[in-house]
Amino acid sequence: MLPEKLLLVLKNEGVVAIATQGTDGPHLVNSWNSYIQITDKERLLIPAGFMNETEQNIARDERVLVTVGSREVQGKHGPGTGFLIAGKAAFLKSGPEFDSIKKDYPWARAALEIKIENIEQTL
Repeated sequence: MLPEKLLLVLKNEGVVAIATQGTDGPHLVNSWNSYIQITDKERLLIPAGFMNETEQNIARDERVLVTVGSREVQGKHGPGTGFLIAGKAAFLKSGPEFDSIKKDYPWARAALEIKIENIEQTL
């Protein structure tokens, strides 16, 4: 079950950072908290407009790190909190999860699906 505080963070706008391992080192792309959908299997779905290098990296190594945060949610030591999510990712270009993303984000060429392996509150 996803932590309640993480669900609160996702209800507030903030920047999402997605890290993959590229051939020349780490690669980062950004998205928005409000773009993230949670499946009934507690996987994250994020619309992908470009993310071409991210897709190439995931084809070689499916491991990803994702950070999300919000200044609006109380953290461990004061206002604002964030999470580090580790998981395995894939790009979906068909099926019900892709259709759900495409419905809300017509510009999406794929849905980045993240199977969560670990969640850590960092702030």
